[in-house]
Amino acid sequence: MQENTIYIRKKIKKKLDEQRYEHTLGVAFTAMSLAMKYDVDLYEAEVAGLLHDCAKCLPDEIKLRKCEKYGIPISDTERKNPSLLHSKLGAYLANDKYGVDNKAICSAIMYHTTGRPDMTMLEKIIFVADYIEPRRNKAPNLSVVRKLAFEDIDQAVCQIMSDTLVYLKKKRAILDEQTVRAYEFYSQNHTAALLNQE
Repeated sequence: MQENTIYIRKKIKKKLDEQRYEHTLGVAFTAMSLAMKYDVDLYEAEVAGLLHDCAKCLPDEIKLRKCEKYGIPISDTERKNPSLLHSKLGAYLANDKYGVDNKAICSAIMYHTTGRPDMTMLEKIIFVADYIEPRRNKAPNLSVVRKLAFEDIDQAVCQIMSDTLVYLKKKRAILDEQTVRAYEFYSQNHTAALLNQE
């Protein structure tokens, strides 16, 4: 397994620019730290972290072309903002180009940008690790989210989604329906959990 992660690291380094590669290592490290906290397989966390952005540096028109070629569904939102496709395409490439036949890993890669309602723990870990890895420094409430990530990962997920949606609305950017649905799920669950504590 360690040999496999070394192989993936060498291969992915050739596909990403230097900044994206450093981010990728940060996500893999953070994912493994969160995996230790939440009792998730370290290998799965590391591989998902290493490959989460494997399609990120492809030009948008290539992302669209490859998704069409491989029969990956493209939503209207993704057509207008093809950079979102790097998650779906990344999940496909993880399997096809990097030999990852683990569905849990591929699913974590697929949902690391938008999230989804009722994510698995590995999916939540990659979603959160992508946001809080050590080299990130521009996101709002980052210190709060970093603390939350190791205390209550569902609350961290909810905060990230809330901050992301606020940011996109301010920019008047297109909101991804999947993120909106995921935020509704986690905000309702978080409110219910708080009520149960009272």
